[in-house]
Amino acid sequence: MPRSVAIVTDSTAYLPAATIAQRGVTVVPLTVVLGDEALPDGTERAARRLAQALGQKQPVTTSRPSPEEFAVAYRKIAAEAGVEGIVSLHLSSEISGTHDAAVLAAREAPVPVRVVDSGMIAMALGFSVLAAAEVADAGGSLDEAVAAAVKRAGAARAVFYVDTLEHLRRGGRIGTAQALLGSALAVKPLLELADGRIEPLEKVRTASRAIARLEELAVEHAGAGPVDVAVHHLAAEERAQQLAERLRGRLPGLVALHVSEVGAVLGAHTGPGLLGAVVAPH
Repeated sequence: MPRSVAIVTDSTAYLPAATIAQRGVTVVPLTVVLGDEALPDGTERAARRLAQALGQKQPVTTSRPSPEEFAVAYRKIAAEAGVEGIVSLHLSSEISGTHDAAVLAAREAPVPVRVVDSGMIAMALGFSVLAAAEVADAGGSLDEAVAAAVKRAGAARAVFYVDTLEHLRRGGRIGTAQALLGSALAVKPLLELADGRIEPLEKVRTASRAIARLEELAVEHAGAGPVDVAVHHLAAEERAQQLAERLRGRLPGLVALHVSEVGAVLGAHTGPGLLGAVVAPH
């Protein structure tokens, strides 16, 4: 029996392709612009070109999907048998205009569309998407799917380490004064998503200490209850796998652990060396 509630998200949820297919989630991609080439986020080509552009210090920008892209997705879903409503879950509106584009498209959609600002990004958004999908798969209502997604996003914490704040400064995601202070003191910053914004959390003197502190923060937030965790990275797979293995051994309530490289849109703003931990208690 087809479910009555469909789920839409954007490419910054960084859900595994197999999970997207299994859950029947529709993904509307953001775009990364590298010189005169615009590529959809989430593709291997975009990731490969991003690495080249950052290495050569070429300009990199990102852009949200257009309202029409969302409108097309909503119309296609509404035409499917049995669909009575759509939950559209997106990255923080403090970081991107994606949520606003979805809201504009939702006004003209053939079925009710509830657009949710998760206040999050990466698998902190992805786990919220999965929570909504689980409710929809169980025959839940539009309101129930929205409530599950909001609850999961509200309980999640996303903390990450970057080698430099320069990429975040260039993209306007962090203040110039904060970025310059970090560079002047030669500190390794830990950041978090707070109230939908990227905010400095702690300053640590070395990369190894910063990553150790990242691990401690993840363990503290996870507690002893059931929890899902994602470890994200950009061009730092060995670091990510090592962190994941340490967390696997320290979290008694671990249900699922994902390790993945972020896509070009998030990577454009963090630069290579990113290491992040998303903790989402059940």
